[in-house]
Amino acid sequence: MASPNQGEKPDLGIAVAKKLAKRAVDRNQLKRMIRELVRSAQTTNLNSDVVVKLKKPIGRETHGRLRNKEKEGLRAQIVGLI
Repeated sequence: MASPNQGEKPDLGIAVAKKLAKRAVDRNQLKRMIRELVRSAQTTNLNSDVVVKLKKPIGRETHGRLRNKEKEGLRAQIVGLI
């Protein structure tokens, strides 16, 4: 049985709800970071479709703003999953 992505690039789906990340700047920054991490993983060893969905709100302690400390924590979690 052939795989669905045989000979094609894997697909990437990203869902970051406005309810969980209030500022558009933060949502876009998260999406860029996720794309970068997944693409680097796909060039080395990951060859399947990926869907990333934010489930918990970000920026609770920083009044809705995504700070470097939170970005690094999210980056580490995503790298751990890939």
